[in-house]
Amino acid sequence: MRTFLSVAVCFALLAVSAFPVVAQDKDVKLSGKITCAKCDLKIASECANVLVAKEGGKDVIYYLDDKSGKVDHKQFCSTAKEGTVTGTVSEKDGKKHIEVAKLEVKK
Repeated sequence: MRTFLSVAVCFALLAVSAFPVVAQDKDVKLSGKITCAKCDLKIASECANVLVAKEGGKDVIYYLDDKSGKVDHKQFCSTAKEGTVTGTVSEKDGKKHIEVAKLEVKK
């Protein structure tokens, strides 16, 4: 019986840790380069708008949500642009995503 309980507890802990989705409840404002994950960064098999922000001296890539990732994609696919994105950050499958509330491109 004790072995069964130990195994059950291990599976419960494993199930909880297997789905690490970290979400922040408040909007954050991130600045950096808005570009295409496929055409510019060569890290994806399909085009997707991403924001590359500097954090602690390293580049951190935030995938824009589906709606913002497809709107005006042509302007970012061929040429990376500096900009600011405000939204809610989450992490899925080891990648950071941002649900965009506001996107501003520097002119």
